[in-house]
Amino acid sequence: MAKQIEGVYEKVITVAKSEFLQNGFQRASLRTIATKGGTTTGSIYTRFGDKEGLFLAIVEPFATKLLAMFIEIQENFHNFSRKDQREQMCEYTSHSVDNMIDFMYEHLGECKLLLEGSQGTKFENFTDDFISIEEEYTHKYIETVGCEICENLKFLKDIVHMITTAYFESFFEVIRHNMEKEEAKKYIKVLSNYHLAGFEAVFQCT
Repeated sequence: MAKQIEGVYEKVITVAKSEFLQNGFQRASLRTIATKGGTTTGSIYTRFGDKEGLFLAIVEPFATKLLAMFIEIQENFHNFSRKDQREQMCEYTSHSVDNMIDFMYEHLGECKLLLEGSQGTKFENFTDDFISIEEEYTHKYIETVGCEICENLKFLKDIVHMITTAYFESFFEVIRHNMEKEEAKKYIKVLSNYHLAGFEAVFQCT
């Protein structure tokens, strides 16, 4: 096996990140990445398997951690008492969302790649994972606090999906629109308050 030259891996990752951000996964050129990274396409295939393997090496650690963070936020809230869920939802949501935004902006390049450059990879529907998790825990919340209009299960499932999808499509707009972090936090605070108020109005939780 050929000896791998020290520093090449890091250089390829840096160059690839720039190439993927500029052109997206599908239009990015392995030849360009190899040339700018001071290596060969053969070396990239050896190290990463293929172009998607290289893309995943850049984004997957961030995506996995962000998703794990979101699941932990949901699970911790689910373990609150019924009273605490009702009383602390707004404060808990605001604090948790701030932490997510901090992490997203610490890894802004990876986040933009997932949202704007991942078509053709397993992450092209990245936001769907968040929607599915939010739906699951929304149903758990409704079961915990009670709801006057939740006997129609099909209506419940459909409306939760619609509301959740609308929220997360808006949530990630702060990245797509290149907002500064503090501006993004203000935007998301308003969005979350709007979402929570609408949720309470629709479901008439008691």
